[in-house]
Amino acid sequence: METGKINALMMEETDNVVTCVMEIKKGDAVVYRKGDTYCTVEALEDIPYCHKIALIPFDEGDEVVKYGEMIGRTNRAIGKGCLVNHENIYSVPRDYESEMV
Repeated sequence: METGKINALMMEETDNVVTCVMEIKKGDAVVYRKGDTYCTVEALEDIPYCHKIALIPFDEGDEVVKYGEMIGRTNRAIGKGCLVNHENIYSVPRDYESEMV
């Protein structure tokens, strides 16, 4: 797979979503790098530019991880290859004081 085909970015290898760096149409292959490996996921719906796509199937209440950190939880099931946005995830308050070392 050629590097010129990359159309999404994985920020950390533990992420379960990637950010699409171009508009993706339903049925398109989303190509990203996980370390030195090129990976793909089929888009099951249109993904707008700069939006996230699910790399795994999510159940309601699952953690969404980007930048190696939880960015929210799902408020409903999200299929692998589907759009992840403010309509299907919600922010979870964090206790930053307890996380400080």
